[in-house]
Amino acid sequence: MAPSFTARIQLFLLRALGFLIGLVGRAALVLGGPKFASKTPRPVTEPLLLLSGMQLAKLIRQRQVKCIDVVQAYINRIKDVNPMINGIVKYRFEEAMKEAHAVDQKLAEKQEDEATLENKWPFLGVPLTVKEAFQLQGMPNSSGLMNRRDAISKTDATVVALLKGAGAIPLGITNCSELCMWYESSNKIYGRSNNPYDLQHIVGGSSGGEGCTLAAACSVIGVGSDIGGSIRMPAFFNGIFGHKPSPGVVPNKGQFPLAVGAQELFQCTGPMCRYAEDLAPMLKVMAGPGIKKLKLDTKVHLKDLKFYWMEHDGGSFLMSKVDQDLIMTQKKVVVHLETILGASVQHVKLKKMKYSFQLWTTMMSAKGHDGKEPMKFVDLLGDHGKHVNPLWELIKWCLGLSVYTIPSIGLALLEEKLRYSNEKYQKFKAVEESLRKELVEMLGDDGVFLYPSHPTVAPKHHVPLTRPFNFAYTGVFSALGLPVTQCPLGLNAKGLPLGIQVVAGPFNDHLTLAVAQYLEKTFGGWVCPGKF
Repeated sequence: MAPSFTARIQLFLLRALGFLIGLVGRAALVLGGPKFASKTPRPVTEPLLLLSGMQLAKLIRQRQVKCIDVVQAYINRIKDVNPMINGIVKYRFEEAMKEAHAVDQKLAEKQEDEATLENKWPFLGVPLTVKEAFQLQGMPNSSGLMNRRDAISKTDATVVALLKGAGAIPLGITNCSELCMWYESSNKIYGRSNNPYDLQHIVGGSSGGEGCTLAAACSVIGVGSDIGGSIRMPAFFNGIFGHKPSPGVVPNKGQFPLAVGAQELFQCTGPMCRYAEDLAPMLKVMAGPGIKKLKLDTKVHLKDLKFYWMEHDGGSFLMSKVDQDLIMTQKKVVVHLETILGASVQHVKLKKMKYSFQLWTTMMSAKGHDGKEPMKFVDLLGDHGKHVNPLWELIKWCLGLSVYTIPSIGLALLEEKLRYSNEKYQKFKAVEESLRKELVEMLGDDGVFLYPSHPTVAPKHHVPLTRPFNFAYTGVFSALGLPVTQCPLGLNAKGLPLGIQVVAGPFNDHLTLAVAQYLEKTFGGWVCPGKF
């Protein structure tokens, strides 16, 4: 299934356009944009900011710390750091302090034992941030789209309501890419978010504001969404944990845009956090009744797991080569699992992985079981009302007059060209079904697959425009409908986060979450920015 000559020419032209746009963007980075004395925020000095959500909840339940002190500590950190990273785009500090005071009052008045409190409110008093694409009552819900800049949520998204019901206290909403369809979080309403490990680098997308907010210790737990890597890429680029659950477990209701058609089956809402021990408790709350589909309380014996690994996609002509730093880090994990843990570890070559981008595109262009057509991106740009001409918007963008970002304009222009003919669709659909069958049979109920999160560490701003297909390293697992946990593995020589994806078979999320905790214990997990 080698690419045709015509396809190669189209790709060359697309890359050339991306390169030119990237040059313009990088020139803008040098000539304009905010300037800071330091390229990273100050390290954390407040001990409360270095505790997991579970630890904070326990201390609050035991009345060893006041909730209001925890919330105030986070507000102080946000005021100090957020102007540099632009992760949180709307605060709700006054409301959060009132809610924290109510928690302290409740604990002072009620003498319920700790076990009862934990059962009722597992995240009692724990600070939370939420991706702006989700409804949080009284907060904007634009997804970075200028047409929706005045949209205010009248209610909470289902997962937000569940977390608030579990005692979490939202501090604000976080930035995302325009319409959540690009892997750099920047839009015309809120501007660009910056990586706390180096402000000149991207935070990923589309849940990038959430990623950098958590990494900079401005929050401890957060809500993200993922249809092609929108939880996992920001988690990777910002050195935190993120989990894309098995499809259909966590409700998606209350976010914009909400996928329709076949995309609805692959859009996933999931937890993001600094500490691996918070992942499973968050997932239990966020899933609601859907938690019955998982086996999160099953004890996992890591030594008995079968580990499989692959260091790159096999050589797709669409994507960059994987950095040696990432390959060497993955091999360190493999050696440790084999020699120290004593587990079964096997290197594999899944040849169909080189079609990752094509498989994701096939998923995104498929009709739903009910015959619904997939949502058209150009319609979303107009918020299903205003007509948008992508070519005219490109001309306006060149003149500095468009209200849309260049990735959105480019995607709208290419949308129809990226849709496959029925013949190609059927061909790649067969490849997807074959690869999924191969992976599911290989993993079974006791296997995990270790795979690069991205070909490179967090690139500099605008560079993704020259490497538009690299997201397929995460996108392929969305297309395959498998659960994935993104795990941090320290920093490279330049102080940028390293990491890896841990993949399991359908509804075996408990395996990837257990491996995440082990890797955190072994390799150190999240590293506070500014300490490098």
